[in-house]
Amino acid sequence: MRHLVLVVDDDASMCELLAEGLDSSKFEVVWTTQPERAEGLLKERPFEVVLTDVRMRRLDGLTLCARIVHEHRGLPVVVMTAFGSIDAAVSAMRAGACDFLTKPLDIDLAGVTLERAVGHGSLHREVAEPRRVVTTKPGHGELLGGSSSMCSVYEMVERAAPSQASVLISGESGTGKEVLARSIAAKSSRSAGPFVAVNCAALPEPLLEGELFGHTKGAFTDARSAREGLIAHARGGTLFLDEVGDMPINLQPKLLRVLQERVLRPLGSDHEVPIDVRLICATNRDLEVSIAERRFRADLYYRINVIQIALPPLRARGTDVLTLAKHFLARFSLAANAEPLGLSAEAEGLLLAYPWPGNVRELGNCIERAVVLARGRSLQAQDLPDKVRLFEPLERVPLEVEATDLVALDEVERRYILRVLGVVHGNKSRAAHVLGMDRKTLYRRLERYGIGAADAIGSEDGACSAPSGGGIGRAEPAPRLGLPARAAHVRP
Repeated sequence: MRHLVLVVDDDASMCELLAEGLDSSKFEVVWTTQPERAEGLLKERPFEVVLTDVRMRRLDGLTLCARIVHEHRGLPVVVMTAFGSIDAAVSAMRAGACDFLTKPLDIDLAGVTLERAVGHGSLHREVAEPRRVVTTKPGHGELLGGSSSMCSVYEMVERAAPSQASVLISGESGTGKEVLARSIAAKSSRSAGPFVAVNCAALPEPLLEGELFGHTKGAFTDARSAREGLIAHARGGTLFLDEVGDMPINLQPKLLRVLQERVLRPLGSDHEVPIDVRLICATNRDLEVSIAERRFRADLYYRINVIQIALPPLRARGTDVLTLAKHFLARFSLAANAEPLGLSAEAEGLLLAYPWPGNVRELGNCIERAVVLARGRSLQAQDLPDKVRLFEPLERVPLEVEATDLVALDEVERRYILRVLGVVHGNKSRAAHVLGMDRKTLYRRLERYGIGAADAIGSEDGACSAPSGGGIGRAEPAPRLGLPARAAHVRP
């Protein structure tokens, strides 16, 4: 595909030299000797790069460069001059030029420079424009991915955003819960209002209370002046409570009253203040388990959980991993002022195989590191961290296994539950977390398979199985069933 180039120089011979000298298979050159006509030409055709001289009689090239950069966001401008000095280069960069050429012009070098500028321009537009959801409906802000699980999330966003109902976003750490909350707020009728985010796990109880509800002057030591709380500050907009499951139990009744009565009382005040906010909460905890353990109030849970949206972990999103990786490659390459990097087939395979326990946050960190350390034009396997590059996927059932050696799926599940319980020394909360289920589900499985406490504690990392009746039997080694060697590699 040929790149459309606009050349601006009041020397017609230089324009003709570029039009004839640049590789016609790569570039289509349009030129003008009248710099004041450049802006009109830019409106007529979709140019990908502009090459302009600095010293021109009718209009200074740096002035033209500054105008183009301001009015045509993302369109790269390369300047050329016979006065190749540091001062000229600095002036060009200040005017917004993406590169600099000196006369007499080396045509081959000019071609390389223009190609590089086109790459930077497309990269800049991709990063600067609102994100487009690949193969799905556009308009979800930073949300990316076309997997079926994410399509379900987008559908929920479309349906939930226009309402005033509270939303609870659940998902593992690093899946993008705040990004999803901002997307809901941006599509709601409150989009013009503030979006106020509070991390309930980041502050101790006294500070969190003051931050949320505000205080009057003298309400406590060092309260030298009155301060409006974040709940009141979010009036007309959206209040996002991240990690709401970590909110101190003593603050929960006060938040519940705010949600029910739509008023709040700042610390030290005798007066109540009306509020008008839409609440979105997020958690990586199983709040029903927290309720059973008396760490979260059931009445507050039902108040915030009007609409629930579950964000899938990255390992359950298929090729979305590659979509996100390419997005991060573009973003961090631009930030590092580096050439846009591609993604090799071997690197793609490793990214797809790794389970990403840290989800999208971990992937972004991995790609940022790779962009800094990459040595070529594309990201290779050796540029990835050791944990990704050396990860060993779950082994498959060998083909030579006899049919009589295979067991029913229920038996596989029973033995693996025993194995996990053994590793965590019978701690059912930890076992449920590793298995990717809530504790109620785990209890039902234990009852179904007749697994008692003694079985759970007696089963160690060697993958033992008790007799199906639930009594304490002689341990027998687990057959080769494709089970992972470490619980950390489990893919729910």
